[in-house]
Amino acid sequence: MKDIRHKVRRAQTIVPFGVGGIIDIRGESFVAADIRSWAANGERVSSPRLAAKLGVEGFRSAPVIPSGKAAFASRIGPAYVRFPKWLFCPQCREMQFWRSDREVRNRQPACGRCATRPQLAPMRFIQVCRAGHMTDIDWRRWAHTNSTSHAQRQCQVRRLRFVATPESSGLEALRVVCAACQVERNLAGISQKNMLKQIGMQCSGTHPWHAETDDPDACEETPQAVQRGASNVYFPITHSAIDIPVPAAHPDADAATQRVVNHSLWPDFNSSEYGPISGAFRTIIANQCEVSEDFVDSLRRRHADEAASSPSALDSDDDLSIAEWAAFSAPESVTDSSTFSVRRTRLGISPEDPPSTHELDSVISAIVVADRVREVRALEGFSRYEPSSGDNEEDEGGRVVSVNSATRARWLPAIETYGEGIFIALDDDRIGAWESLPKVRDWTKRIERNLDASFKADRLRSKSGPELLPRFVMLHTLAHHFIRQLSYDSGYNAASLRERVYARSHVPGSELPPQAGVFIYTAAGDAEGTLGGLVRQGQPPNLVETLIRLLESAQWCSQDPLCADSTGRSLANLNRAACHACTLLPETCCEIDNSLLDRTLLIGDGEIPGFFREVVHAALEESAGAVDPA
Repeated sequence: MKDIRHKVRRAQTIVPFGVGGIIDIRGESFVAADIRSWAANGERVSSPRLAAKLGVEGFRSAPVIPSGKAAFASRIGPAYVRFPKWLFCPQCREMQFWRSDREVRNRQPACGRCATRPQLAPMRFIQVCRAGHMTDIDWRRWAHTNSTSHAQRQCQVRRLRFVATPESSGLEALRVVCAACQVERNLAGISQKNMLKQIGMQCSGTHPWHAETDDPDACEETPQAVQRGASNVYFPITHSAIDIPVPAAHPDADAATQRVVNHSLWPDFNSSEYGPISGAFRTIIANQCEVSEDFVDSLRRRHADEAASSPSALDSDDDLSIAEWAAFSAPESVTDSSTFSVRRTRLGISPEDPPSTHELDSVISAIVVADRVREVRALEGFSRYEPSSGDNEEDEGGRVVSVNSATRARWLPAIETYGEGIFIALDDDRIGAWESLPKVRDWTKRIERNLDASFKADRLRSKSGPELLPRFVMLHTLAHHFIRQLSYDSGYNAASLRERVYARSHVPGSELPPQAGVFIYTAAGDAEGTLGGLVRQGQPPNLVETLIRLLESAQWCSQDPLCADSTGRSLANLNRAACHACTLLPETCCEIDNSLLDRTLLIGDGEIPGFFREVVHAALEESAGAVDPA
């Protein structure tokens, strides 16, 4: 393809313009090619825990081109190919199938028939399938499905026009017309399920970045016509992990070991034990860290032994949450690190404060502010038309397309971000007693039955654990209301905040510690991180005011009583009392797609006791007393 430059932020190469994603730039439409188009000099991103979870050797991020130097730099970042290739002129309405050999550097496609040479516009509809393939609709075939004569049926001319008529509205007003035989068909019904199959179209088995010489995949999925900007065109599958340093009491906490473990080549050396390049890695690490090669070898063996002897969990998501939960719940147990700086704080309640604040203090066991955290976000793949079910089953949900569509990906595209956050842990005894209430258990079991029937069950179970605990739904709802309230108090908008919920269940007989907490954080694709707004809100007296206000606001929704009395909302009825007016967040905030939310378990109602019910009642009595002292 021709070297045509456009600017894309590094974070956007993961979401929303990662591999397979469509990006619109000044009237042009492109799709991100797979990682085979990346140059070998992509910047390495280290995250051993996340790499072990995803079974890859490491991660790379798109290199940054200095401002003003794009015209002089060679193309070293991700490639984006023009898609769809069917374009039309907004003046003469002539349709053209654009080829890469017609590209001119830094110039948009233009109509050669019109004197003013207007820019060509991409067609609105494209073709996708559940296997993740995407291609242009065969507009010649579409127009000729209304053929009435033998000449029209035999017409092979690809000169088409995309005409808009004022006599009708909607898709009926848009017609594809053959310039040779004058047969035409409007776009009415094009997005109906199986419409393309009814007129004989099949899935091409290709992706937009495939060359004409590439062999297509054998695909028997039914193609579907969707709008280019529709939400079901692209479902990215991302994973993230917070960088957790070695515990202070760990034998690896000495300075020499820290230098080796933090070396940029350590992940590659650790994963290439029997590879031919292992010896070269060992020599470089030993020389640059000023240790012996035997020491480096012994450290790798120790890490392998510890990994083999560590308690097995349900899945690797559990392993990630265990280390993060341990670091946040006991911040004094981790070593000082330039990427992980946390400290304990408190609500700062005095004896003269209102009863609601004392009740709130009694249910919170720990508060930790993170002055600096590092998060690595990686893109594993994507699905189209339907979200992936997460279990690799082909009968439900869309199939996952890897970021390397030709072979197994040895590395994944990723970004590292730095930020700050607030961690809150709840008292395990209080939350255990609340979960044992029959009404709370029965209410959660109803949500779990909907979860079991959902095609997203496996993906959501990877976050909630083998059993959906009431604490998970309650804490997830708390995290959403916490983010909404912080967007008013901290100076960050809601879309820039993210959640991590620590409330998963463990397999029976597991010795893993119980979890009951949330971490709300913000991260920017910048080495300097963010400006301290969340840390300020996590310290007294700001945090207690934020928590009381969010609990008070959670009692009311503009959609009540429909929202409060709901027995099933959103996709697959996975939510209860939660809607866009009160609880749901932008998709960048939530780690499980705005699912498993319920205000009832947070604040309670007439029948179900919410975990913070006593706090809410005390706050209401104080408010009533302030209005009417008598």
